[in-house]
Amino acid sequence: MNGPFQTAPELTATALPAEFAALAPPPLLLPGEHLNHYHALRQAIFADLAPRSAIEWLLAIDVAELSWEILRYRMLRHRLLETYRQKAIEAALRRIDMVGIDPDFEPQAEYYTQQNALSWRTDPIAATEIEARLAAYGCDQDAVTTEVYVQAREVLVLFEGLLNAAQTKRTLLLREIRHQRFVSAPMRRPCL
Repeated sequence: MNGPFQTAPELTATALPAEFAALAPPPLLLPGEHLNHYHALRQAIFADLAPRSAIEWLLAIDVAELSWEILRYRMLRHRLLETYRQKAIEAALRRIDMVGIDPDFEPQAEYYTQQNALSWRTDPIAATEIEARLAAYGCDQDAVTTEVYVQAREVLVLFEGLLNAAQTKRTLLLREIRHQRFVSAPMRRPCL
């Protein structure tokens, strides 16, 4: 991972040996994930680590799996922030649009507020109009972002823990590979 980036033909030099294929089954992918992306990441890691022994292959497989998990956590965190941004827009619209609404009309107003927030997320023209309306009431993008992080703080802590745990495990595995190579390297005697 620290070396120069390799192109696809160069990455085929270090392929998973057939005897280890059973130890690296295909991943269970989430919607939006692609098997070819997983294989490209795994192959890049194998090429970079260039495992030389059975133990190193097992460790390299784990490094690849953890690296995929880290990418997954980052993508899920990004999607989470998008969802919470929509909720923050909805909360800001509610503070503006629901003021003075007759209690009999609150359910309908709430529905339209939710629809406007959805339109903000899916329609660029609606997003521009809604953001301009929010800005007119003093609710700029910084205020929306603050609301996002306030609403998502507990879930973000969860993702931070998952990311940190996976990164720590990956670092330990990389150290173990280095240790395996140091232990198996022939001892050189100093010349007398």
